[in-house]
Amino acid sequence: MEIKPIKTEADYQEALKLAETLMAATPDTPEGDRLDILVTLIEAYESKHYPMDFPDPVEAIKFEMEHKGLTAKNLAPMIGETNRVYEVLNRKRALSLNMIWRLNQELGIPAESLIKPVRKSS
Repeated sequence: MEIKPIKTEADYQEALKLAETLMAATPDTPEGDRLDILVTLIEAYESKHYPMDFPDPVEAIKFEMEHKGLTAKNLAPMIGETNRVYEVLNRKRALSLNMIWRLNQELGIPAESLIKPVRKSS
Protein backbone atom coordinates (compact mmCIF):
# COMPACT_ATOMS: atom_id res chain seq x y z
CA MET A 1 0.00 0.00 0.00
CA GLU A 2 2.40 2.64 -1.19
CA ILE A 3 1.01 6.17 -1.32
CA LYS A 4 2.37 8.27 -4.16
CA PRO A 5 1.49 11.52 -5.91
CA ILE A 6 -1.60 11.45 -8.12
CA LYS A 7 -0.45 12.55 -11.56
CA THR A 8 -2.77 10.76 -13.98
CA GLU A 9 -6.38 9.63 -14.20
CA ALA A 10 -5.17 6.05 -13.63
CA ASP A 11 -3.36 7.16 -10.46
CA TYR A 12 -6.55 8.91 -9.37
CA GLN A 13 -8.72 5.81 -9.89
CA GLU A 14 -6.17 3.69 -8.01
CA ALA A 15 -6.14 6.18 -5.13
CA LEU A 16 -9.95 6.12 -4.94
CA LYS A 17 -9.92 2.32 -4.71
CA LEU A 18 -7.26 2.39 -2.01
CA ALA A 19 -9.16 5.04 -0.04
CA GLU A 20 -12.27 2.88 -0.20
CA THR A 21 -10.40 0.00 1.42
CA LEU A 22 -9.23 2.32 4.21
CA MET A 23 -12.59 3.96 4.97
CA ALA A 24 -13.10 1.90 8.13
CA ALA A 25 -9.65 2.81 9.47
CA THR A 26 -9.48 4.07 13.02
CA PRO A 27 -8.15 7.64 13.37
CA ASP A 28 -4.61 8.03 14.73
CA THR A 29 -3.52 4.60 13.53
CA PRO A 30 -1.13 3.94 10.64
CA GLU A 31 -4.13 3.07 8.43
CA GLY A 32 -6.03 6.18 9.57
CA ASP A 33 -3.00 8.36 8.86
CA ARG A 34 -2.63 6.73 5.45
CA LEU A 35 -6.28 7.55 4.71
CA ASP A 36 -5.81 11.19 5.77
CA ILE A 37 -2.84 11.59 3.45
CA LEU A 38 -4.63 9.84 0.60
CA VAL A 39 -7.74 12.01 0.97
CA THR A 40 -5.57 15.14 0.86
CA LEU A 41 -3.94 13.94 -2.36
CA ILE A 42 -7.32 13.03 -3.89
CA GLU A 43 -8.82 16.42 -2.99
CA ALA A 44 -5.84 18.23 -4.52
CA TYR A 45 -6.16 16.24 -7.76
CA GLU A 46 -9.94 16.81 -7.90
CA SER A 47 -9.69 20.55 -7.30
CA LYS A 48 -7.20 20.83 -10.16
CA HIS A 49 -8.87 18.47 -12.65
CA TYR A 50 -12.56 18.63 -11.65
CA PRO A 51 -13.13 22.15 -10.33
CA MET A 52 -16.64 22.79 -9.08
CA ASP A 53 -18.25 26.06 -9.99
CA PHE A 54 -20.89 27.70 -7.85
CA PRO A 55 -24.45 27.52 -9.21
CA ASP A 56 -26.02 30.65 -10.58
CA PRO A 57 -27.85 32.83 -8.03
CA VAL A 58 -31.40 31.81 -8.93
CA GLU A 59 -30.56 28.10 -8.87
CA ALA A 60 -28.85 28.54 -5.49
CA ILE A 61 -31.92 30.31 -4.08
CA LYS A 62 -34.31 27.68 -5.48
CA PHE A 63 -32.15 24.90 -4.04
CA GLU A 64 -32.26 26.47 -0.57
CA MET A 65 -36.00 27.04 -0.87
CA GLU A 66 -36.59 23.39 -1.70
CA HIS A 67 -34.09 22.15 0.88
CA LYS A 68 -35.61 24.24 3.67
CA GLY A 69 -39.24 24.04 2.57
CA LEU A 70 -39.49 27.79 1.92
CA THR A 71 -41.96 29.67 -0.26
CA ALA A 72 -41.65 32.98 -2.06
CA LYS A 73 -43.42 34.60 0.90
CA ASN A 74 -40.61 33.36 3.21
CA LEU A 75 -38.07 35.20 1.03
CA ALA A 76 -39.87 38.55 1.22
CA PRO A 77 -37.88 39.77 4.27
CA MET A 78 -34.66 39.14 2.34
CA ILE A 79 -35.66 40.25 -1.16
CA GLY A 80 -38.70 42.49 -0.85
CA GLU A 81 -42.40 42.18 -1.64
CA THR A 82 -43.57 38.82 -3.00
CA ASN A 83 -43.83 40.19 -6.54
CA ARG A 84 -40.16 41.22 -6.33
CA VAL A 85 -39.26 37.70 -5.15
CA TYR A 86 -40.99 36.27 -8.24
CA GLU A 87 -39.17 38.76 -10.47
CA VAL A 88 -35.85 37.51 -9.06
CA LEU A 89 -36.85 33.84 -9.32
CA ASN A 90 -38.03 34.36 -12.91
CA ARG A 91 -34.77 36.13 -13.77
CA LYS A 92 -36.53 39.43 -14.49
CA ARG A 93 -34.72 41.35 -11.74
CA ALA A 94 -31.11 41.19 -10.60
CA LEU A 95 -30.19 40.82 -6.95
CA SER A 96 -29.14 44.00 -5.19
CA LEU A 97 -26.18 44.07 -2.83
CA ASN A 98 -28.62 44.27 0.11
CA MET A 99 -30.52 41.18 -1.14
CA ILE A 100 -27.27 39.27 -1.57
CA TRP A 101 -26.17 40.14 1.95
CA ARG A 102 -29.51 39.12 3.47
CA LEU A 103 -29.72 35.83 1.51
CA ASN A 104 -26.19 35.01 2.59
CA GLN A 105 -26.86 35.83 6.24
CA GLU A 106 -30.34 34.32 6.54
CA LEU A 107 -30.08 31.25 4.28
CA GLY A 108 -26.33 30.66 4.26
CA ILE A 109 -26.10 30.81 0.47
CA PRO A 110 -22.45 31.47 -0.44
CA ALA A 111 -21.92 35.05 -1.55
CA GLU A 112 -19.73 33.73 -4.39
CA SER A 113 -22.82 32.09 -5.85
CA LEU A 114 -25.10 35.07 -5.34
CA ILE A 115 -22.81 37.57 -7.08
CA LYS A 116 -22.53 35.57 -10.29
CA PRO A 117 -24.39 36.99 -13.28
CA VAL A 118 -27.88 35.51 -13.63
CA ARG A 119 -28.44 33.44 -16.76
CA LYS A 120 -31.36 34.90 -18.68
CA SER A 121 -34.22 32.48 -19.29
CA SER A 122 -35.12 31.73 -22.88
